[in-house]
Amino acid sequence: MFYFDEIKGKKVLRSDIIKTEHFFTTRESFIKTKEPEYEKIAAANLREIKEYLGEKNLITPHQTHTSNIEIVVDGKLDYPDTDGLILTDKENTIYLNFADCTPVIIYDKKLNIGAISHAGWRGTAGRIAAKTVEKLTADFGSIPQNLTAAIGPAISLCCYNVGDEVFKQLKLTVENFEGLYEFRSGQTFVDLKGINARQLEECGVKEIDVCPYCTVCDNDMFFSYRKENATTNRHSAVLQLQ
Repeated sequence: MFYFDEIKGKKVLRSDIIKTEHFFTTRESFIKTKEPEYEKIAAANLREIKEYLGEKNLITPHQTHTSNIEIVVDGKLDYPDTDGLILTDKENTIYLNFADCTPVIIYDKKLNIGAISHAGWRGTAGRIAAKTVEKLTADFGSIPQNLTAAIGPAISLCCYNVGDEVFKQLKLTVENFEGLYEFRSGQTFVDLKGINARQLEECGVKEIDVCPYCTVCDNDMFFSYRKENATTNRHSAVLQLQ
């Protein structure tokens, strides 16, 4: 179940299914922007979050809507063309940024390793969350039944209309596409959060928490690229191992 908490008096969102330090920032606690009028706020929030997390390295990749996944290496800070990071140590903290795309935090409760995936429609079509599970399994011996996943705030079925080509690509990513789309008023709407959950289920992940918040409908709490005319403000998914 998702619930709101606070860091330095500012709202963050957590899931009780992930048993290590993690959160999704909100409009109050955001740390990523390219808009000059918000830069000082984001910088102040970042300082507070770093202090809260213990001043460890805070690593974010250069996201380009791929399905590329990298393993964080201590001392390496640059991860170009990367939309998924796997974290295996306690010395670093990772975060990825979102404004409608789907954030997926995956945690292995037995091995104490985890990952964050950035699943927009391209990442979802590329099965980035499922590929993250496959990489955890292949490289570290994770057992899917030991993984938990929190799918964070994103544009939801109510608001995400797509064209025919995107619909066809997304439909190919799961064996069962039932319940993951709707036809309304001549338009096709898809459930990116649900598609990512279904991909994880089909990989063998049993414990999945899907956030009820839509970045368009709940724009007072989270940023929306679609609703806010291509805003550069982002909320973030953050993961630290303990």
